[in-house]
Amino acid sequence: MSRPDINFGPRTLVARSKAGSFSARMQTRTFTVCAVVTLAAFLLATVALATGDFAVPLTEVIRALTGNADAMTTTVVTQWRLPRVLMALVLGTSLGMSGAIFQSITRNPLGSPDVIGFNTGAYTGALLVILAVGGSYWQIAGGALLGGLLTALVVYLLAFRRGSQGFRLIIVGIGISAMLAAFNHWLILQADLETAMTAAVWGAGSLNGISWSQAVPAVTVVTVVAVATLALSQRMRMLELGDDAARALGVRSETTRLLLLLLGVALTAAATAVAGPIAFVALAAPQLARRLCRNTGITLVPSAVVGAFLLMASDLTAQRLFAPIQLPVGVVTVSIGGIYLIWLLAREARKS
Repeated sequence: MSRPDINFGPRTLVARSKAGSFSARMQTRTFTVCAVVTLAAFLLATVALATGDFAVPLTEVIRALTGNADAMTTTVVTQWRLPRVLMALVLGTSLGMSGAIFQSITRNPLGSPDVIGFNTGAYTGALLVILAVGGSYWQIAGGALLGGLLTALVVYLLAFRRGSQGFRLIIVGIGISAMLAAFNHWLILQADLETAMTAAVWGAGSLNGISWSQAVPAVTVVTVVAVATLALSQRMRMLELGDDAARALGVRSETTRLLLLLLGVALTAAATAVAGPIAFVALAAPQLARRLCRNTGITLVPSAVVGAFLLMASDLTAQRLFAPIQLPVGVVTVSIGGIYLIWLLAREARKS
């Protein structure tokens, strides 16, 4: 395999293979922001591995990760804490990319799976599986994916009129989301007390009790879908120029939009199946990434990196804010996201 050439221009980083079969371009500022935010996310992950009721020095964390610590320390770090930390990073990446997809499709900063209703639809599908059969990870994941896809299909068909328009997609999605939220509450009220409490806690969005049996399949699913999404990143950027311009560049706009919609739902469903519906990460990550990188449009990689940082920071806050009581991470993201949403709405109102 040929070694790639990496060149830094005054504003652009270009990576190109010797044979010319691979080429990637990224603004230097975007590269720097991604590197800094990634480093910050891993620093938070290290803090999460080291702190808790059983404090572990940093040197012992490293020894545990390399298999050289004592049995107790290794168990605490690698079996109890590492799956949760890994899921915070991976699911944050998944939600960040999902938010970037929907905000690009709708061309609206409010275009997020939790606003449009796909998050709620995935929760409905997972909730039906939990209440009906209890459900293994794969059953819940299948229910979440099916619920998200069916919701996406309904929203897409209701919003479609000579092509899907972003604003109409958001309005229809908000209406469907409200209906599904009411249905979810009704389902929980009809369940027995123990099942209802389990479903309600899970529905708040929580990484508590995550194990390797949940983490490994989730990482696999997110990795596959994320790679497929990155393969469509260029076409996604072209769609932001408008359907006519995209068609002129050889992009089938509605087909590409539908593929991106399916991938975005799959990323949302993967996160929902593991941790329940975690709100506002998908909404905030793409906009924060765009402002940090000063990009004109929504980009996938910065959104994914910022999403990982936001969920890692939120989960660490959820664990330590009222220790030893651990809050569901969704409580923290909703609190932060509510403040962000008020600011975003006020900003959009000033523009208009």
